[in-house]
Amino acid sequence: MKTASAQTALMPAESNALALGFSGSLGNIDAYISAVNRLPMLTQEEEVKLARDLREKNDLGAAQKMVLSHLRLVVSIARGYLGYGLPHADLIQEGNIGLMKAVKRFDPAQNVRLVSYAMHWIKAEIHEYILKNWRLVKVATTKAQRKLFFNLRSHKEGLDAMTPAQVEALAKTLDVKREEVIEMETRLSGRDIALESPTDDDDDKFAPIAYLSSESSEPTRVIEAKQYDRMQSEGLEAALSKLDDRSRRIVEARWLANDDGSGATLHELADEFGVSAERIRQIEAVALKKMKTALQAYS
Repeated sequence: MKTASAQTALMPAESNALALGFSGSLGNIDAYISAVNRLPMLTQEEEVKLARDLREKNDLGAAQKMVLSHLRLVVSIARGYLGYGLPHADLIQEGNIGLMKAVKRFDPAQNVRLVSYAMHWIKAEIHEYILKNWRLVKVATTKAQRKLFFNLRSHKEGLDAMTPAQVEALAKTLDVKREEVIEMETRLSGRDIALESPTDDDDDKFAPIAYLSSESSEPTRVIEAKQYDRMQSEGLEAALSKLDDRSRRIVEARWLANDDGSGATLHELADEFGVSAERIRQIEAVALKKMKTALQAYS
């Protein structure tokens, strides 16, 4: 997440506006667009000179002039991606990043205008932003899927599903499998749904999370619960039956008398059987070992 909104980042403060070539403070996206459209375009000779100054002298002022003169290009390209439901200001900001990358890599010796060279970089940044932010779950990861994602919307006619003929034609045009076209159309037609209801009223019971199975319903947990219940009933009784009367009395008094685990102490049982507390501890240890062996059949 960005620390400041894209619109704020696009709007230079009044103290910086003149240094950037803007006149006055820009308060909203419309003012920004109006301002960049008033910035003069460079001639080819000016562009070549500035590009050489940047490459040979690392003249950042030249880079700034090249960026400013092409901000209107970013605005124009970003406008074409408004259909994805993302803020225009965010799209412009990402496009501006692509423009700066293009200026940094621009080589005037290639005899290509910056406007043509920069389009690729501007679109690349906007595409990356859209793919990361359009959905919580990525809809396109491979190069072929990205190409299909951005072409499918422009080839679809309205909101209706594509006909088999349209699918076949688009698959042939983009050189992808028809199954990939169908899958991407399905992804585009879906939408993100919150698992939990945004309110605290009775609507919560209809939120998707209410229909998810609980962990206790997971098959492994169910089997473990059944084994535990069987061990608690059949297994425990079978294990106790392996003990002599004194050992069983000690185990039951120590561990099974109360649900909270507050059983008899060693000294209390020592008084009952007329032996030392250490002897009770030894009998208990042997009894628990026997019970553990017997309970293995139920695990």
